[in-house]
Amino acid sequence: MSVGLAAEFESYRPRLFSLAYRLLGAASEAEDAVQDTFLRWNAADQEAIRTPAAWLTTVLTHLCLNHLASARVRREQYLGPWLPEPVLTHGGRTALGPLETTLQRESVSMALLTLMERLTPAERAVFVLREAFEHSHREIAAVLGVDEAHSRKLHSRAREQLGRPRRQLPVDAEQRSRIVERFFAATVEGDVAGLERLLAEDVVAWADGGGRVSAARRPISGREKVLRYLLGLSARPEAALVRLESTEVNGEPGVLVLVDRTLIAVVVPDIEDGRVTAVRTVLNPGKLAFATSQLM
Repeated sequence: MSVGLAAEFESYRPRLFSLAYRLLGAASEAEDAVQDTFLRWNAADQEAIRTPAAWLTTVLTHLCLNHLASARVRREQYLGPWLPEPVLTHGGRTALGPLETTLQRESVSMALLTLMERLTPAERAVFVLREAFEHSHREIAAVLGVDEAHSRKLHSRAREQLGRPRRQLPVDAEQRSRIVERFFAATVEGDVAGLERLLAEDVVAWADGGGRVSAARRPISGREKVLRYLLGLSARPEAALVRLESTEVNGEPGVLVLVDRTLIAVVVPDIEDGRVTAVRTVLNPGKLAFATSQLM
C-alpha cells in the first residue's frame, strides 16, 4: 500500500471508530472492525471506489452488522447485566468524535447504548447512521442495500423500541459534575441522609462483572435497596485501598476507581432533575482495557 493511500485511510479512522463504537457498544470490537475495514481497503481496486467515505462507511457497517448477529447470542449468555465498554471523553475532540451538543453526547451515553441492545442489527445501524451521523435515508438505504421506504421503517421501529424521549441534559455541565461529586462523597462517607436526598425513588444500579469479578448479577431497584447496596460497598475493608478520580465517560460525568495505578471500575451515574436515577458500574477487566489504555 502506498503511503498516500494509508494516510488517506488514517484520515477516516476517527470517524470509522466512532461509528463502529456506536454500532457495537464495545471499544475493543470497534477497533477490530476498523482494522478489518483497513484490510479490505488495502485489497480493494481503488479505481472502482468513487467516494472513499461512502465506501468505507458501507464496508464498516456491514462488518458491524455481521458481528452484532453473533454478539447477540454471546450477550444473551452473558453472566449478569451487560453494559457498554466505557470510553473516556474528557477534553476537546475525543475518540468518539466531537461531543459539543446534547445530541452528540446522548448518542454515546451509557444509557442509550444499553437501550440499543433491544434493537435488531439493521435497526441499530439505521438509528445510528440517522441520529448520530445525520445521514439521509437515501444514503442509509445505499449503505444497507435496501430501499428508502424500508430505511424509514427501520428507523421508526428503532425509535419505537427505544421507547423514550431524548433526555434533556442540563446546559450547566458543572451542575451535573457537582451532583456526581456529592453522590460519590456521600457514598464514601456512608452519609445516609445525603444519599437519600440524592437518589431518585426509582433509582436502578447495574454492575457488569461479566462473571470475572464479584458483582451483583441482577439490577438493584429502588432507593432503599440501592442505598443499602452502596453503603455495603463503602463498608468493605478493601474500600480503604481505592482512589476515586472524577472524569468524563461517554460524554457524562463519571468516576474512575483505582487501586494504586490499576483501574478496577468505571462508574457512571445518570442525573435527571437533580437526582441520581441510575448507577452503571463496569468492573469486567476485559471491558476496562480501552479506558486503561487511554490513561497511559
